[in-house]
Amino acid sequence: MRFDVLTLFPEIFQGYLGQSLLKRAIQAGLVDVRLHDIRDWSQTKHNTVDDRPFGGGPGMVMKVEPVVECVEAVRSQDPDTGHLVMLTPQGRRLDQPAVERLARRRRIILLCGRYEGFDERIRLILEPEEISIGDYVLNGGEVAAMAIIETVIRLVPGVLGDEDSSACDSFSGSRRWLECAQYTRPREYRGYEVPPVLLGGDHEAIARWREENSLQRTLQRRKDLLKD
Repeated sequence: MRFDVLTLFPEIFQGYLGQSLLKRAIQAGLVDVRLHDIRDWSQTKHNTVDDRPFGGGPGMVMKVEPVVECVEAVRSQDPDTGHLVMLTPQGRRLDQPAVERLARRRRIILLCGRYEGFDERIRLILEPEEISIGDYVLNGGEVAAMAIIETVIRLVPGVLGDEDSSACDSFSGSRRWLECAQYTRPREYRGYEVPPVLLGGDHEAIARWREENSLQRTLQRRKDLLKD
């Protein structure tokens, strides 16, 4: 799985790429993350990538030329031109079915916005998939790009130590329920004890308890996830 991240601030990703599960996936050759500075495609003396909006208003808008030419150049680096994702609060909200769909791609190009957003012609020319990670506004698309990378790599074969882990996650599987409660040592802490069924070794009883607990938590917290 290859990710190309197009951003004005590639330095933001340096620490992120060198940590935890993602670092191991990169070292194992399962995931490839490449950073591209959009400023490299600016044609101005000072590498300008933004300008004032026509019609007036606050802030600055990302210019069409460097962004479009950056995307086109990065796409041409591989025979698989990749699936272009524009990170914008106006996009469809990211959810687990969308993550599963993205994970079937071999290459994803993540376009990170800044300032007041993109010149509209960028969207019209490039026709990206537009994705938002929630109904709020970030300073830029970099955090959203990290969220997509984090969610997608969990579904790349070999990345997780146990392939069943992602299947048991909240919002996963055919039901999309919340995951059941989890416990580990010690058995008792400040008066709170681990449910006895989890200690008895009866795997069928444990499976029933987990399903019932998953349903209960979903009813209490996210009833909208239940089909009936």
